[in-house]
Amino acid sequence: MATNLGGLVKRLQDIMRNDPGINGDAQRIEQIIWALFLKVYDAKEEDWEMDEDDYHSIIPEPYRWQNWAHDDGTGTAYTGEELLEFVNDLFTVLKNLSITPDMPKKKRIVKTMFEETNQYMKDGVLLRQVINVIDDIDLESYDNMHALGDIYETILKELQSAGRAGEFYTPRAVTDFMADRIEPHLGERMADFACGTGGFLVSWLRELEKQIAAPDDRALWNHSVYGIEKKQFPYMLAITNLLLHGVDNPDIDHGNSLLHDVLDYTEKDKFDKILMNPPYGGSEKKDVMSHFPDDLADSETADLFMSVILYRLKQGGRAAVVLPDGFLFGTDNTKVNIKKKLMAECDLHTIVRLPGSVFAPYTSITTNILFFDRTHPTEKIWFYRLDMPEGYKHFSKTKPMRLEHFDPVKAWWDDRQEILEGDFPKAKCYTIDEIAAGGYNLDLCGFPHEEEEILEPMELIQKYQEQRKSLNDDIDKILARITAKLEDNA
Repeated sequence: MATNLGGLVKRLQDIMRNDPGINGDAQRIEQIIWALFLKVYDAKEEDWEMDEDDYHSIIPEPYRWQNWAHDDGTGTAYTGEELLEFVNDLFTVLKNLSITPDMPKKKRIVKTMFEETNQYMKDGVLLRQVINVIDDIDLESYDNMHALGDIYETILKELQSAGRAGEFYTPRAVTDFMADRIEPHLGERMADFACGTGGFLVSWLRELEKQIAAPDDRALWNHSVYGIEKKQFPYMLAITNLLLHGVDNPDIDHGNSLLHDVLDYTEKDKFDKILMNPPYGGSEKKDVMSHFPDDLADSETADLFMSVILYRLKQGGRAAVVLPDGFLFGTDNTKVNIKKKLMAECDLHTIVRLPGSVFAPYTSITTNILFFDRTHPTEKIWFYRLDMPEGYKHFSKTKPMRLEHFDPVKAWWDDRQEILEGDFPKAKCYTIDEIAAGGYNLDLCGFPHEEEEILEPMELIQKYQEQRKSLNDDIDKILARITAKLEDNA
């Protein structure tokens, strides 16, 4: 009987916590991913061998999962030092596979998956236990594959508390909302030029899958997304993510979207839809900025990605992009030039201001979703401020943002009205003339904030003294109760 999927991640993590070579969640997750990839890839290869008469695996026979990973209980399966030596050889073989540009991407991804991947475990017996748990997963049924895809999401959520790995994960609620609003259609191609773990690609595929009614539709669906990711760890996660969600030939490149002259893009390099949460807060070097026209060359990573999007969105195409507040209120020459280009070439029709802590604990930077179509120049922009849900002070790992938290903006979307709450507009429309008159500052419909109370110095000192006395009184009361309890138990 196949392993119970419900406790899969916990069982694997419990095993690896006893291994002296593993240090922290990020390494545990990387260990799970390379083994899970080989397991899933092996299942895909079985299908390809049945469907394609001339299919030959790129992985040499001794190193295919089916030929070494299964433990039939007879004592012949690799374990201990022998398994560690075999896996080290496996990594060497896969890192050095011979690939060619004309080779199908589903074969080339094996080499790129392992080029910078590490095997951290030092205890071969524990490694055998990990391999056994993963090998015991039943991938024969669609339901099991679907369930494993959902479990994979829990692995990706763990990244938010696994150091900087969290920067590559956008909460499912955000990606699903954006995919829904951008309205996927069969036959279209969608791209994410910094795809991280593939969240936007999967949300698009799930939304698009509702339209599949024939075998030809499945083929269109299977080739509808493109991603590129420059860092190895999230690239691994994205490839495995798409395989688990049924994509046979994941069209994801391992590279940097910013290292290409934007003026060289042709029509074949453009896409119908673009969904992105570009990296922000980073500072790019001059060699990266040299790929952009002088008036758009900014060291801020998010700004450069906005330029890439503008050069790669088809005429008639639609985009939804997460950007930090800095892009909205920035009035330096480059940011203004990018915003002018955006509004001159596209209809920037909606900006949704997201509540704080959506990306907690990775970052507390306030973010926004920009929705625009490459149809005509911007004439007006609607702003909608999405407030924190009732009962929430902030989002967290245990209380993340959920898709239903977008219900207010969904209800407003098709029947747009200006909304005023107190002195702060919650939804408001501005014309392009008003935007231009304001220096292209898009920091509008902000969140209410408490007015700062400015006191005279002596008044301020008195206030602090009163607060300290009140705090000391509270501490004294608590200590008195503790002392009384101790005396009663003496």
